[in-house]
Amino acid sequence: MTSGLLIGNFAIVASLTFKCWATSAGGVWVRFCRNKGALVRCPQIFDDGTKMMIEALRKVIQRTHYPLEVMLTCVRWYAAYPLSLRHIEEMMQERWVVVDHATVHRWAIKILPVLATVLRRRKRPVGKSWRMDETYIKVAGQWKYLYRAVDRDGDTIDFLLRAKRDCAAARKFLERSIARHGEPDKITIDKSGANTAAIGSYNAEHEAAIELRQSKYLNNIVEQDHRAIKRIVRPMLGFKTFRCASILIAGIETMHMIRKGQLDCPEGQASSVASQFHSLAV
Repeated sequence: MTSGLLIGNFAIVASLTFKCWATSAGGVWVRFCRNKGALVRCPQIFDDGTKMMIEALRKVIQRTHYPLEVMLTCVRWYAAYPLSLRHIEEMMQERWVVVDHATVHRWAIKILPVLATVLRRRKRPVGKSWRMDETYIKVAGQWKYLYRAVDRDGDTIDFLLRAKRDCAAARKFLERSIARHGEPDKITIDKSGANTAAIGSYNAEHEAAIELRQSKYLNNIVEQDHRAIKRIVRPMLGFKTFRCASILIAGIETMHMIRKGQLDCPEGQASSVASQFHSLAV
């Protein structure tokens, strides 16, 4: 969370999350931390962001003129709450930070894939009893299909946006989920013929023994979990391209997993959802 003041070409942004300040003059950002009541320059911070920033993120945000934390805050708001880009633009203006809504969108497209990849590496292990289902997402005026799976505790296993709802799409999602998390003991689905065929063909091809259960009642947990994603997607009023839809949905799913406590944090360390999201960048 940030607040600040913009005067001409000079800006001061106060960080309420990391207890530091950033100043900008002529497009160069310098950070300061409060030490015994005085502001001193942070030795571990570069003018363009944090020295500890992961290399993958450093590559995608080169030549940006905002502190990393400002960008992460805007992107987090977009992925975490049912807000439009113009809402975020107005919210930043209330904090005396001038940023265009189109700029926020570019940040999201660049940053979210990197953070989603980091979360996959740091995610807690999931259970062996899966619930698998798909829901509708509108892309360029047409309905596409978001395949999702959770375990019996409601923790997200994986997700995949596909153009069609058929056996090939279900099989692709199943194989990717298994590649990342190993074979489950059982998978619960509804009456979907495509999902049934995909699991059956996987068992036959790999000589696996995944138990298939078809139960609307048991599968209700994943159908309820869809709502958290659709609630964030709705104010976006549809996606323009399939690529943007995939990236932004990955960011929304990332925030959703953090909220559910799936990020593997150091033992005994309690941190807010915002702090956990920002920690993915370092």
